[in-house]
Amino acid sequence: MVKNPPESTPRITPYLLYEDLGPAIDWLITAFGFRERMRMPGPDGNVGHAELELEDGVVMLGHPGPDYRSPHRHGHVCVMVYVYVEDVEQHYATAKGAGAKILSELEDKPYGDRVYSAEDLEGHRWFFSQHVRDASPKAG
Repeated sequence: MVKNPPESTPRITPYLLYEDLGPAIDWLITAFGFRERMRMPGPDGNVGHAELELEDGVVMLGHPGPDYRSPHRHGHVCVMVYVYVEDVEQHYATAKGAGAKILSELEDKPYGDRVYSAEDLEGHRWFFSQHVRDASPKAG
């Protein structure tokens, strides 16, 4: 019998890789407001896996192995994560104050979200958004 994940686990969870996982966890907590859910050591004693929460969302973090690389290692964007927050203005101010590399300033988008984008310490792209108005879908 196949079991679903526990109710507290979102059905879709991004898994991001960081060369220096411990400091990345601390920075994501400070800059983007995540809460630490779990931190597990790897075979070498350093952090090998972690889970961070933001509201009802979870992101898993790991250390790259021989078959996987972080954007820091290969120099290309490999993932973009879109996150809804309660107060995007405050979130932006906190992230900027913590030294996040802001890629695009706060902007109201035609689809009804107010959004900014930032890059973390190892090159993952994050979009933080607040829904501010409903937009009418256009027939195409």
